[in-house]
Amino acid sequence: MALTGVFVPLITPFKNDKVDFNSYKRMIDFYLSKGVHGLIPLGTTGESPTVSDEEYEEIIEKTMEYTNDVVPVYVGLGGNNTKKVKEQLKIAEKHKVKGILSVSPYYSRPDQRGIYEHFKAIAEATYLDIILYNIPYRTGRNIENSTIHKLAELKNIVGIKDASGDISQTTDLLLNRPKDFSILTGEDSLFYSTLTLGGDGGILASAHINPESFIKVYNEVINNNHKAALETWKELYKFIPMLFEQPNPTPLKYCMYKLGLIDSSEVRLPLMEITDDLKDKLDKVMGF
Repeated sequence: MALTGVFVPLITPFKNDKVDFNSYKRMIDFYLSKGVHGLIPLGTTGESPTVSDEEYEEIIEKTMEYTNDVVPVYVGLGGNNTKKVKEQLKIAEKHKVKGILSVSPYYSRPDQRGIYEHFKAIAEATYLDIILYNIPYRTGRNIENSTIHKLAELKNIVGIKDASGDISQTTDLLLNRPKDFSILTGEDSLFYSTLTLGGDGGILASAHINPESFIKVYNEVINNNHKAALETWKELYKFIPMLFEQPNPTPLKYCMYKLGLIDSSEVRLPLMEITDDLKDKLDKVMGF
C-alpha cells in the first residue's frame, strides 16, 4: 500500500496577511529532515477556506518545488460543489501532485447516495489518487462504512483519513477493511490505537510538533514492539489535547512560532490567535 506512515497536513504560514514562503520552505525542510512519509498542504489545518485562488496554486507550486519529489504530496481539494471540485483538479494535475485529500461534501448534507456519486464523479474526472476525508463533526454528514467499501472499489480511491469520531465505526472499518485500501487516522489522539488495530498510519496535525516521536511510534508498532511504542506514545499524548483546545491550527501556529519554524503565529479571520491562558499552558508543558 502506498499510503503508510506519518503524514503532516501542513499549516499555511502568514505574515502581514500574505503567505510567508520563507517560513513555508523552512518548515518543509524541517519535516523532510525528520523523515515524515508525506505532506498535505491546503487542508483544514492549512486554513484553505481563507486562501485565494492565486495563493492556492502558488502554495501547490512551492510545495512541489520545496519537496523535490522526496515524499508524496497530496493536496487538500474538496467541497460541496462537485462541478467546481472537478474543475479545480486541473490545477492539481498541472503541478503533478501524487493525489488529493478530499473532504466529504459539507453544509449541503447529502445522503449516502449523494456522497457516493460526488466522489465517483471526482474519481472519473482525474488520474490522481484520492484520499477520502471523513470528518462528520465539521461536514454535518458521516460517510458510512458501507459507502466507504463501495468507493474503495473505484481504482483511484486509495485510502481514507478517518476522523469519524466513532471508535466503533473505526474499529469495524479496520477489522473489515477493503482490499488494497489504506486507513489513516485523522483523530490524533487515536493514532496508537489505530495502528495497533492494523491501521496504516495517520494524517496528524499534531505531528507538526516532535514529528520524529510520531514516526518512532509508527515504526515500533509495525515492528511489533507495541510496549516500546506505548511508552513513546504516553509522552506524546500529554500535549496532544492542548493543541485542540482552541480551533486548529491556532495552537499549532503558536507552538511552531515559539520553536522558530515560522516567523509569525498569524491566522486569518474568522480564526483568532490563541488566548493568553492557553499560551501559558503550552509554555509550561512544551518548555518554551
